[in-house]
Amino acid sequence: MSDAVFGGYSLSFTVTEENADVRIDRAVADAFPDFSRSRIQKMAENGCISVNGKTVSKSFKPKTDDEVIVYVEPAEDDTAHPENIPLDIRYEDDCLLVVVNKPKGMVVHPAPGNRSSTLVNALLYHCKGSLSGINGVLRPGIVHRIDKDTSGLLLVAKNDFAHVSLAQQIKEHSLTREYAAVVHGRLREPEGTVCAPIGRNPNDRKKMAVVNVNSKPAVTHFYVVEEFPQFTYVRLRLETGRTHQIRVHMAYIGHPVAGDAVYGPQKNCISSLNGQCLHARLLGFTHPVTGDRIEISSELPTYFEDFLRRINR
Repeated sequence: MSDAVFGGYSLSFTVTEENADVRIDRAVADAFPDFSRSRIQKMAENGCISVNGKTVSKSFKPKTDDEVIVYVEPAEDDTAHPENIPLDIRYEDDCLLVVVNKPKGMVVHPAPGNRSSTLVNALLYHCKGSLSGINGVLRPGIVHRIDKDTSGLLLVAKNDFAHVSLAQQIKEHSLTREYAAVVHGRLREPEGTVCAPIGRNPNDRKKMAVVNVNSKPAVTHFYVVEEFPQFTYVRLRLETGRTHQIRVHMAYIGHPVAGDAVYGPQKNCISSLNGQCLHARLLGFTHPVTGDRIEISSELPTYFEDFLRRINR
């Protein structure tokens, strides 16, 4: 339910000990992190948040086991429109799936400040509107996301049946997602695993962090491909799929992704990369209908190869 950001329906959750006795707007933000704090406060002002059946203000503090219901009002512009934008399709079948190779700099779905020229706008045109509706009118077909400045493969469902199957594979960790990245410094071991829970940064709600409260388990496996004097080229495999997981985990172990202006070193941010040096290079999944195992890979993009040549001099 935390993936939903569209309107016209209700979401609910039970208050845990961690969320008890804090303002309801913060408790809702922790339960549904895709909502901005300002939007949640607006919901409260409009009488859209209730606790145990009674409408509450944004400053109300719920207790453990209270039942919270949030009515998400439909926004006037909560519709993505088709746009004729070229797509790099790496796999497609007639009724179920599309695997798109997203370029760096392209936003996946419409959001405030990015209502057009997104991947969803292009998909709506390419698929003639035939996309799963599970994630609503702003994220039709989107099974999982990658950040704007991350390039690479993204899996899209053309109908709800495929979407449910693929989402279940993600939940069961049977859907393979492998990334290539360049990180700062040299890792001590040739391979390893980062197992650290991720949640909202309590000091900055726009960022994620390794935290023990209001967090979810997160596991990232890394493998060294090549070492350079100040950087390491690695491959990473996601066991879970939390927001900004790779970027947060690599920064947590002291090896932030090169070019990451959010989680990397501010003084040494590599502006020429125009974002993190991170590429979703491989997707492996079981076809929802045929049961065949499908694996799609993507070559390193030009910006990534150029950076490898630069740091190898």
